[in-house]
Amino acid sequence: MTGPSAGFVYIWTYTVKAQYQAEFERAYGPDGEWAQFFSHSPDYLGTDLIQDVANPLRYLTLDHWTTQAARDTYRHANQVTFTQIDERCEHLTESETLIGDFISTLQISQNMI
Repeated sequence: MTGPSAGFVYIWTYTVKAQYQAEFERAYGPDGEWAQFFSHSPDYLGTDLIQDVANPLRYLTLDHWTTQAARDTYRHANQVTFTQIDERCEHLTESETLIGDFISTLQISQNMI
């Protein structure tokens, strides 16, 4: 896993078009176009791209950030570039669905102290 054990994780699921699988992996992987874009923020901690064993055209991306606010601030400040990348990558997938915004249980425990 790229990200740390504590922090914020933004998770999406994708069903990829078979003819674009390699291109999808390059764009959404830990060194891909999305990761390179996010890496301009010091609060971005990395991306994990994981593939479903039962359905190899289904993937999850886990984008690790220090906090949700940091992700939101970066995305808002860079919305034009975000939209451009999103539009360039749209043809790679049959579907994409936001699973949600998550924080680790370690972070939850630390916030309770």
